[in-house]
Amino acid sequence: MKFFVDTADVKEIRELNDVGLVDGVTTNPSLILKSGGDIKKVTKEICSIVDGPVSAEVVATEYSEMMREAKVLAKIAPNVCIKVPLTLDGLKACKTIRTEMKRQVNVTLCFSANQALLAAKAGAAYVSPFIGRIDDAGEDGMQVVLESVQIFETYHLPTQVLAASIRSPR
Repeated sequence: MKFFVDTADVKEIRELNDVGLVDGVTTNPSLILKSGGDIKKVTKEICSIVDGPVSAEVVATEYSEMMREAKVLAKIAPNVCIKVPLTLDGLKACKTIRTEMKRQVNVTLCFSANQALLAAKAGAAYVSPFIGRIDDAGEDGMQVVLESVQIFETYHLPTQVLAASIRSPR
């Protein structure tokens, strides 16, 4: 099990990292804006603190724009992992980023094990099921995590699951 902190609060990341609790960081543009900083500068600072992957998210919804943003994000630091949404264009971008840019990809906004499988097949290093939102829809978010892990293990897929949007101790 790895612990990825979901924040752009540099002070908090530094404190957790100093204790040895941080294997990676996942951010998004709204978290970085809340921190009051510039996306590139905050991401670069986080990357300098953490040895593991730091997910930096594209905001575009179309493939060509996602790729343009991914190229900008990839220049920030070698440990930037590009985060894309689980859409058809996002899966296409995932494949291109992984194969042509040789970067890790975190596919976010995953709501089912079948979607997680699609992300894995596209080359995602990480897939992020949104546990809280799945629970809000009346489904069992942790069951999606379990099923995704089982699929990845059964078929020897290297993709890892990052449980995201956790709102309860379950």
